[in-house]
Amino acid sequence: MHNHNNGLKTAGLLGGMFALLLAIGALLASGTGSSSFIWIFALIGVATTAYGYWNSDKLAIRSMQAYPVTEAEQPAMHRIVRELSIAAQQPMPRLYVSPTNAPNAFATGRNPENAAVCCTEGILHLLNERELRGVLGHELMHVYNRDILTSSVAAAVAGVITSVAQMMLFFGGGDRRNSNPIALIAMSLLAPLASTVIQMAISRTREYDADEDGAKLTNDPLALASALRKLEGGVQRAPLPADDQRLVNTSHLMIANPFAGARKLFATHPPMDDRVARLEKMAGQSLGY
Repeated sequence: MHNHNNGLKTAGLLGGMFALLLAIGALLASGTGSSSFIWIFALIGVATTAYGYWNSDKLAIRSMQAYPVTEAEQPAMHRIVRELSIAAQQPMPRLYVSPTNAPNAFATGRNPENAAVCCTEGILHLLNERELRGVLGHELMHVYNRDILTSSVAAAVAGVITSVAQMMLFFGGGDRRNSNPIALIAMSLLAPLASTVIQMAISRTREYDADEDGAKLTNDPLALASALRKLEGGVQRAPLPADDQRLVNTSHLMIANPFAGARKLFATHPPMDDRVARLEKMAGQSLGY
Protein backbone atom coordinates (compact mmCIF):
# COMPACT_ATOMS: atom_id res chain seq x y z
CA MET A 1 0.00 0.00 0.00
CA HIS A 2 1.06 3.57 -0.63
CA ASN A 3 3.23 5.39 1.89
CA HIS A 4 3.93 8.80 0.39
CA ASN A 5 2.61 10.89 3.30
CA ASN A 6 -0.91 10.51 1.92
CA GLY A 7 -2.42 11.06 5.35
CA LEU A 8 -0.77 14.47 5.63
CA LYS A 9 -1.78 15.39 2.07
CA THR A 10 -5.38 14.41 2.75
CA ALA A 11 -5.47 16.28 6.04
CA GLY A 12 -4.11 19.40 4.36
CA LEU A 13 -6.54 19.28 1.46
CA LEU A 14 -9.57 18.56 3.62
CA GLY A 15 -8.45 21.22 6.07
CA GLY A 16 -8.54 23.69 3.21
CA MET A 17 -12.12 22.72 2.40
CA PHE A 18 -13.28 23.11 5.99
CA ALA A 19 -11.43 26.44 6.25
CA LEU A 20 -13.29 27.65 3.17
CA LEU A 21 -16.58 26.53 4.69
CA LEU A 22 -15.80 28.39 7.91
CA ALA A 23 -14.78 31.47 5.91
CA ILE A 24 -18.22 31.54 4.35
CA GLY A 25 -19.76 31.29 7.81
CA ALA A 26 -17.54 34.12 9.05
CA LEU A 27 -18.49 36.34 6.12
CA LEU A 28 -22.18 35.74 6.78
CA ALA A 29 -21.60 36.36 10.48
CA SER A 30 -19.97 39.72 9.76
CA GLY A 31 -22.81 40.66 7.43
CA THR A 32 -25.59 39.68 9.83
CA GLY A 33 -23.90 40.45 13.13
CA SER A 34 -24.52 36.91 14.38
CA SER A 35 -21.56 34.60 15.12
CA SER A 36 -23.89 31.61 15.10
CA PHE A 37 -23.31 31.19 11.36
CA ILE A 38 -19.73 30.03 11.99
CA TRP A 39 -20.94 27.23 14.26
CA ILE A 40 -23.85 26.38 11.99
CA PHE A 41 -21.63 25.81 8.97
CA ALA A 42 -19.07 23.89 11.03
CA LEU A 43 -21.83 21.54 12.19
CA ILE A 44 -23.19 21.23 8.65
CA GLY A 45 -19.72 20.23 7.45
CA VAL A 46 -19.35 17.56 10.13
CA ALA A 47 -22.88 16.19 9.60
CA THR A 48 -22.62 15.91 5.82
CA THR A 49 -19.18 14.35 6.08
CA ALA A 50 -20.45 11.70 8.51
CA TYR A 51 -23.47 10.95 6.34
CA GLY A 52 -21.39 10.63 3.19
CA TYR A 53 -18.88 8.38 4.95
CA TRP A 54 -21.36 5.93 6.46
CA ASN A 55 -23.55 5.75 3.36
CA SER A 56 -20.94 6.04 0.60
CA ASP A 57 -21.46 2.49 -0.65
CA LYS A 58 -25.25 2.74 -0.81
CA LEU A 59 -25.24 6.15 -2.52
CA ALA A 60 -22.74 5.13 -5.19
CA ILE A 61 -24.33 1.75 -5.94
CA ARG A 62 -27.79 3.32 -6.14
CA SER A 63 -26.63 6.08 -8.48
CA MET A 64 -25.45 3.46 -10.99
CA GLN A 65 -28.54 1.25 -10.51
CA ALA A 66 -26.15 -1.64 -9.87
CA TYR A 67 -27.23 -5.13 -8.81
CA PRO A 68 -25.28 -7.76 -6.81
CA VAL A 69 -23.82 -10.66 -8.77
CA THR A 70 -23.08 -14.21 -7.69
CA GLU A 71 -20.09 -16.28 -8.70
CA ALA A 72 -22.30 -18.23 -11.12
CA GLU A 73 -23.30 -14.97 -12.84
CA GLN A 74 -19.79 -13.42 -12.99
CA PRO A 75 -17.23 -16.20 -12.42
CA ALA A 76 -14.20 -14.28 -13.77
CA MET A 77 -14.94 -11.19 -11.68
CA HIS A 78 -15.38 -13.28 -8.52
CA ARG A 79 -12.26 -15.33 -9.16
CA ILE A 80 -10.05 -12.31 -9.79
CA VAL A 81 -11.27 -10.37 -6.74
CA ARG A 82 -10.96 -13.42 -4.49
CA GLU A 83 -7.37 -14.07 -5.64
CA LEU A 84 -6.35 -10.43 -5.19
CA SER A 85 -8.07 -10.16 -1.78
CA ILE A 86 -6.20 -13.25 -0.56
CA ALA A 87 -2.92 -11.87 -1.91
CA ALA A 88 -3.54 -8.61 -0.03
CA GLN A 89 -4.76 -10.48 3.08
CA GLN A 90 -7.96 -8.47 3.07
CA PRO A 91 -11.64 -9.47 3.21
CA MET A 92 -13.41 -9.96 -0.10
CA PRO A 93 -15.78 -7.07 -0.97
CA ARG A 94 -19.31 -7.38 -2.29
CA LEU A 95 -19.49 -7.41 -6.09
CA TYR A 96 -21.97 -5.50 -8.26
CA VAL A 97 -22.63 -4.91 -11.94
CA SER A 98 -24.22 -1.77 -13.35
CA PRO A 99 -26.51 -2.24 -16.38
CA THR A 100 -24.93 0.39 -18.61
CA ASN A 101 -22.84 0.22 -21.77
CA ALA A 102 -20.56 2.98 -20.47
CA PRO A 103 -17.29 1.17 -19.61
CA ASN A 104 -16.20 1.94 -16.06
CA ALA A 105 -15.62 0.56 -12.57
CA PHE A 106 -15.46 1.90 -9.04
CA ALA A 107 -15.00 0.82 -5.44
CA THR A 108 -16.86 2.21 -2.47
CA GLY A 109 -17.39 1.56 1.22
CA ARG A 110 -15.95 3.05 4.38
CA ASN A 111 -13.39 0.26 5.02
CA PRO A 112 -12.33 -3.17 3.68
CA GLU A 113 -14.95 -4.91 5.84
CA ASN A 114 -17.76 -2.81 4.30
CA ALA A 115 -16.52 -2.42 0.74
CA ALA A 116 -18.14 -2.99 -2.63
CA VAL A 117 -16.66 -3.16 -6.13
CA CYS A 118 -18.82 -2.40 -9.14
CA CYS A 119 -18.15 -2.96 -12.85
CA THR A 120 -20.41 -1.79 -15.63
CA GLU A 121 -21.60 -4.22 -18.26
CA GLY A 122 -19.71 -2.08 -20.76
CA ILE A 123 -16.31 -2.65 -19.13
CA LEU A 124 -16.93 -6.39 -18.79
CA HIS A 125 -17.54 -6.58 -22.54
CA LEU A 126 -14.66 -4.26 -23.47
CA LEU A 127 -11.73 -5.75 -21.52
CA ASN A 128 -10.11 -9.14 -21.63
CA GLU A 129 -9.52 -11.02 -18.36
CA ARG A 130 -5.95 -9.79 -17.90
CA GLU A 131 -7.04 -6.15 -18.34
CA LEU A 132 -10.01 -6.66 -16.03
CA ARG A 133 -7.62 -7.99 -13.40
CA GLY A 134 -5.60 -4.80 -13.68
CA VAL A 135 -8.72 -2.66 -13.22
CA LEU A 136 -9.97 -4.67 -10.24
CA GLY A 137 -6.54 -4.45 -8.62
CA HIS A 138 -6.73 -0.66 -8.98
CA GLU A 139 -10.20 -0.54 -7.41
CA LEU A 140 -9.25 -2.79 -4.51
CA MET A 141 -6.32 -0.53 -3.68
CA HIS A 142 -8.73 2.40 -3.37
CA VAL A 143 -10.36 0.42 -0.57
CA TYR A 144 -7.13 -0.72 1.07
CA ASN A 145 -5.64 2.80 0.93
CA ARG A 146 -8.78 4.16 2.65
CA ASP A 147 -9.42 6.48 -0.30
CA ILE A 148 -13.17 6.13 0.07
CA LEU A 149 -13.13 8.15 3.29
CA THR A 150 -11.21 10.93 1.58
CA SER A 151 -13.46 10.94 -1.48
CA SER A 152 -16.65 10.87 0.57
CA VAL A 153 -15.53 13.72 2.81
CA ALA A 154 -14.34 15.80 -0.13
CA ALA A 155 -17.56 15.31 -2.07
CA ALA A 156 -19.76 16.07 0.92
CA VAL A 157 -17.96 19.24 1.99
CA ALA A 158 -17.60 20.48 -1.59
CA GLY A 159 -21.34 20.07 -2.03
CA VAL A 160 -22.06 22.06 1.12
CA ILE A 161 -19.68 24.85 0.09
CA THR A 162 -21.27 25.13 -3.33
CA SER A 163 -24.81 25.16 -1.92
CA VAL A 164 -24.02 27.75 0.73
CA ALA A 165 -22.22 30.00 -1.75
CA GLN A 166 -25.26 29.91 -4.02
CA MET A 167 -27.45 30.85 -1.07
CA MET A 168 -25.16 33.78 -0.33
CA LEU A 169 -25.44 35.04 -3.89
CA PHE A 170 -29.22 34.73 -3.78
CA PHE A 171 -29.88 36.20 -0.35
CA GLY A 172 -26.99 38.68 -0.25
CA GLY A 173 -25.79 37.77 3.24
CA GLY A 174 -28.80 38.80 5.32
CA ASP A 175 -28.33 42.36 6.57
CA ARG A 176 -27.68 44.30 3.37
CA ARG A 177 -26.80 47.49 5.28
CA ASN A 178 -23.74 45.90 6.92
CA SER A 179 -22.70 43.35 4.32
CA ASN A 180 -20.02 44.01 1.73
CA PRO A 181 -21.66 43.24 -1.63
CA ILE A 182 -18.32 42.87 -3.44
CA ALA A 183 -17.07 40.39 -0.84
CA LEU A 184 -20.33 38.45 -0.99
CA ILE A 185 -20.26 38.20 -4.78
CA ALA A 186 -16.57 37.26 -4.79
CA MET A 187 -17.04 34.53 -2.19
CA SER A 188 -20.19 33.25 -3.88
CA LEU A 189 -18.36 32.87 -7.19
CA LEU A 190 -14.97 31.72 -5.92
CA ALA A 191 -16.07 29.30 -3.19
CA PRO A 192 -17.52 26.67 -5.58
CA LEU A 193 -14.44 26.98 -7.79
CA ALA A 194 -12.08 26.57 -4.83
CA SER A 195 -13.95 23.53 -3.49
CA THR A 196 -13.92 21.96 -6.95
CA VAL A 197 -10.18 22.49 -7.38
CA ILE A 198 -9.45 20.98 -3.95
CA GLN A 199 -11.70 17.99 -4.64
CA MET A 200 -10.04 17.44 -8.01
CA ALA A 201 -6.60 17.58 -6.42
CA ILE A 202 -7.61 14.84 -3.98
CA SER A 203 -9.09 12.66 -6.73
CA ARG A 204 -6.09 12.98 -9.04
CA THR A 205 -3.60 12.09 -6.31
CA ARG A 206 -5.62 9.03 -5.37
CA GLU A 207 -5.85 7.80 -8.96
CA TYR A 208 -2.10 7.90 -9.43
CA ASP A 209 -1.59 6.04 -6.14
CA ALA A 210 -4.20 3.39 -6.93
CA ASP A 211 -2.67 2.86 -10.37
CA GLU A 212 0.75 2.23 -8.83
CA ASP A 213 -0.45 0.11 -5.92
CA GLY A 214 -2.89 -1.87 -8.07
CA ALA A 215 -0.12 -2.65 -10.56
CA LYS A 216 2.03 -3.91 -7.67
CA LEU A 217 -0.83 -6.05 -6.36
CA THR A 218 -1.38 -7.72 -9.74
CA ASN A 219 2.32 -7.61 -10.64
CA ASP A 220 1.23 -6.51 -14.13
CA PRO A 221 1.35 -2.74 -14.75
CA LEU A 222 1.01 -3.20 -18.51
CA ALA A 223 -2.37 -4.88 -18.07
CA LEU A 224 -3.76 -1.78 -16.36
CA ALA A 225 -2.09 0.45 -18.94
CA SER A 226 -3.81 -1.49 -21.73
CA ALA A 227 -7.15 -1.28 -19.92
CA LEU A 228 -6.84 2.48 -19.48
CA ARG A 229 -6.16 2.94 -23.21
CA LYS A 230 -9.31 1.00 -24.06
CA LEU A 231 -11.35 2.87 -21.45
CA GLU A 232 -10.37 6.25 -22.85
CA GLY A 233 -11.85 5.37 -26.23
CA GLY A 234 -14.75 3.45 -24.72
CA VAL A 235 -15.90 6.39 -22.59
CA GLN A 236 -15.89 8.69 -25.61
CA ARG A 237 -18.08 6.23 -27.52
CA ALA A 238 -20.47 5.55 -24.63
CA PRO A 239 -20.32 8.28 -21.98
CA LEU A 240 -22.61 8.61 -19.00
CA PRO A 241 -25.12 11.51 -19.09
CA ALA A 242 -23.46 14.55 -17.54
CA ASP A 243 -26.82 16.12 -16.62
CA ASP A 244 -27.54 13.47 -13.96
CA GLN A 245 -26.35 15.00 -10.68
CA ARG A 246 -26.20 11.61 -8.95
CA LEU A 247 -23.71 10.41 -11.54
CA VAL A 248 -21.74 13.66 -11.27
CA ASN A 249 -21.45 13.13 -7.51
CA THR A 250 -20.19 9.57 -8.07
CA SER A 251 -17.90 10.23 -11.03
CA HIS A 252 -14.78 10.90 -8.91
CA LEU A 253 -14.95 7.29 -7.65
CA MET A 254 -14.67 5.78 -11.13
CA ILE A 255 -11.45 4.56 -12.73
CA ALA A 256 -12.05 6.74 -15.81
CA ASN A 257 -13.82 10.07 -16.15
CA PRO A 258 -17.24 8.88 -17.34
CA PHE A 259 -18.21 12.03 -19.25
CA ALA A 260 -17.26 12.81 -22.83
CA GLY A 261 -15.29 15.95 -23.63
CA ALA A 262 -14.37 16.80 -20.02
CA ARG A 263 -12.08 19.81 -19.80
CA LYS A 264 -8.65 18.90 -18.42
CA LEU A 265 -8.61 21.82 -15.97
CA PHE A 266 -11.69 20.55 -14.13
CA ALA A 267 -11.30 16.82 -14.80
CA THR A 268 -11.67 14.56 -11.77
CA HIS A 269 -8.97 12.26 -13.12
CA PRO A 270 -5.39 12.70 -14.33
CA PRO A 271 -4.84 12.56 -18.10
CA MET A 272 -4.88 8.96 -19.36
CA ASP A 273 -1.62 9.51 -21.26
CA ASP A 274 0.14 10.41 -17.99
CA ARG A 275 -1.29 7.40 -16.18
CA VAL A 276 -0.31 5.02 -18.98
CA ALA A 277 3.20 6.51 -19.15
CA ARG A 278 3.70 6.00 -15.41
CA LEU A 279 2.58 2.37 -15.63
CA GLU A 280 4.83 1.71 -18.61
CA LYS A 281 7.73 3.23 -16.68
CA MET A 282 6.93 0.88 -13.78
CA ALA A 283 7.01 -2.09 -16.13
CA GLY A 284 10.35 -0.96 -17.56
CA GLN A 285 11.85 -0.56 -14.09
CA SER A 286 10.72 -4.03 -13.05
CA LEU A 287 12.49 -5.42 -16.11
CA GLY A 288 15.62 -3.40 -15.36
CA TYR A 289 15.32 -0.98 -18.30
